Amino acid sequence: MISADEAIERLKEGNRQYVSTDTFHADISSTLLEHFAKNGQEPYAIVISCSDSRVIPERIFHTAIGDLFTIRVAGNVIDDHQLGSIEYAAGHLGTKLIVVLGHTQCGAVTAAIQHNPSGYIKFITDEIKRAIGNEQDDYKAAVLNVHQSVEMIESSLEIQKDEEDGLRVVGAIYHIENGTVDFEI
Repeated sequence: MISADEAIERLKEGNRQYVSTDTFHADISSTLLEHFAKNGQEPYAIVISCSDSRVIPERIFHTAIGDLFTIRVAGNVIDDHQLGSIEYAAGHLGTKLIVVLGHTQCGAVTAAIQHNPSGYIKFITDEIKRAIGNEQDDYKAAVLNVHQSVEMIESSLEIQKDEEDGLRVVGAIYHIENGTVDFEI
């Protein structure tokens, strides 16, 4: 396993490649698939991102099969299910980096700012509303929402234990407009 710092550098380099090319090529050969079937997974980063169809972590960071342990949920909110998945990847797979990846033009953040939806969406927007308070600026609200998710992850006792062993939790924002990612916002 690589360190959290090395993982961040890989993600940054992958994002540079993503924004500088018009195509995406990934190895999906039977040899690679067979390798992971026999040897299991060894992702170098855990990425919690929004379910937005424009936010595809494997593409944004120009990664291949097996590189990322990706958890996607609208508004990149954290609950017990996400925490369990994060703890699994950090504790059992040895992954040293957790990235909460928010993004610009997030529909869930906008919904939390603009109105009070009903149904199950309300669970998501209520969580975001707690994170953003009365913030009305979409970008600032997205950043506050990422910070809230980072804090929730870091409050996990298992994560705190793993942080002593080199695990790191960082927030990032993906810019829909140009494809760049800002880390540690």
